[in-house]
Amino acid sequence: MDATKVIIDTVDRIRQRRTAPLVLELDLTEGLTEGPPADPLGAILAMRRTSLSDVLSGLKRARKDDRVKALVVKIGIQPLGLAVVQELRQAVALFRAAGKLTVAFAETFGEFGAGTVPYYLATAFERVYLQPSGDVGLTGVAMEQRFVRGALGKLGVEYQLGQRHEYKTAANTFTQDRMTEAHRESMSRITESVTEQIVAGIAEGRGIDATKARELIDRGPFIGAEAVEAGLVDRMAYRDEVYDEVKRSVGDDAMLLYVGRYAKGPIARKLPHPGEQTVALVHGSGAIRLGRSGRSPLGGGGAMGSDTICAALRAARRDDNVKAVVFRVDSPGGSYVASDAIWREVVLTRKAGKPIVISMGDLAASGGYMVSMAADVIVAQPGTLTGSIGVFGGKAVIGGLLEKIGVTSESVGEGANAGMFSATNAFSEAQWARVNAWLDRVYDDFVNKVAEGRGLSRERVHELARGRVWTGADAREGGLVDELGGLEDALALARKKAGLPADAPVRSYPKLNPLERLRPAESSEDKAAALARVRLEAWGPIAHLAAELGLPSYGPLMLPGWWTIR
Repeated sequence: MDATKVIIDTVDRIRQRRTAPLVLELDLTEGLTEGPPADPLGAILAMRRTSLSDVLSGLKRARKDDRVKALVVKIGIQPLGLAVVQELRQAVALFRAAGKLTVAFAETFGEFGAGTVPYYLATAFERVYLQPSGDVGLTGVAMEQRFVRGALGKLGVEYQLGQRHEYKTAANTFTQDRMTEAHRESMSRITESVTEQIVAGIAEGRGIDATKARELIDRGPFIGAEAVEAGLVDRMAYRDEVYDEVKRSVGDDAMLLYVGRYAKGPIARKLPHPGEQTVALVHGSGAIRLGRSGRSPLGGGGAMGSDTICAALRAARRDDNVKAVVFRVDSPGGSYVASDAIWREVVLTRKAGKPIVISMGDLAASGGYMVSMAADVIVAQPGTLTGSIGVFGGKAVIGGLLEKIGVTSESVGEGANAGMFSATNAFSEAQWARVNAWLDRVYDDFVNKVAEGRGLSRERVHELARGRVWTGADAREGGLVDELGGLEDALALARKKAGLPADAPVRSYPKLNPLERLRPAESSEDKAAALARVRLEAWGPIAHLAAELGLPSYGPLMLPGWWTIR
């Protein structure tokens, strides 16, 4: 009798899993990964993190799934970039338009700190709940730049840096003690553009006019009870109360399921059949460098290697089943030579007759823009930071520091400029002339290729360039970006340009089976050459700071400073 009951209960549970209403969950406590891990360490680190592409594809499918009744998202303290937040807002809005309940819950929107961007995400939901002890750190948008010239001067460190042109302000951190006029102008417009976007989103989401939304930002931050009174939050409740209310709305028998698990379910993805026409999706994230993509085991983050991305684009281009390519770019730039190598593969893909569409993430600036500019279509979010068409270069001169601490240095060499790049001594006048000739050449090449790729005059590109950073919204106005939208929009455009059906499958490139991952690549044409690797980098988690200090740098086409808006 007990065995019979166990069997009946098991059958009932299986039946419930197949027929009960579904409430999808998304926990943003640990943030999101941008794309599928390309290296073994990345796969391990991302095991418990949901990818953005899984969330987007899962919510797209759920819009048409009658079993799915609601979405509950926990907005955590892990910061998300503005463009990713806008991508999520767009997906939530479409899910909500399909008649599904959407609920945002946060323990706090900034615990005694700023929470403007997390709260901006929450306003896309039908209901917004806040834990009774939480607050709403709605304080607006601020960008801060630190200048270290004075401190380094006291240590005996000087910088010889050139830039093209006045808006390429990375060098200002070391050569100035305050913002230049161009520096302030650029940063002011970015904060203004981002504020316009956030104000519009809050106003629409909370059903108030823009003037009222701006007034609320100026009044922030808010204690929880004040946020409810101001209409920023619907109710203060603990997690159990939120979930009980959702289940009452959709049915007490509803089951919870993470969006990532739903997206990877047995019938979730339309996998390509042998010979079926597909769209290739290539992910490029992190600072751009020569060699293969990878990350440091010490926590320095990932990087976009030219060998890896070029091999992936070649593999997609030569696959007869691939009819279009979407290249997802999330990068502050880096090496000019590596960026140029990737640019060439984008050009060749387009010349091969395969449409290539860029989907920009939080950042696609400087070298990140160079690898994008030759595509058929560039799609960016309004809050994407892009442009920064410019270059800087030079070196730190630490001879004074070494002298202060009692370190002497001597060298021998053959060739008038053999020691040109030594950090001990400054450039001579002739050497400095060569540095500036190199900067001019890089800038001219960059601008000319933008003009060619975007169908603009060189004069117009120079006006938009000069190292200036733009938001995606402003870049679209200037012609540097074609469309505003996210990854799903880019995939839809690629399908349309290739004449594929709207549900044509998407395949990440390179797609390698376990055996291909184990064996060495036969040549640089082999798709196994696109595999990323773990790189031992001495600077680890402070690799970005080391690059900023010239300790080494990833390259001359780098977005100046830390430009992520959170």
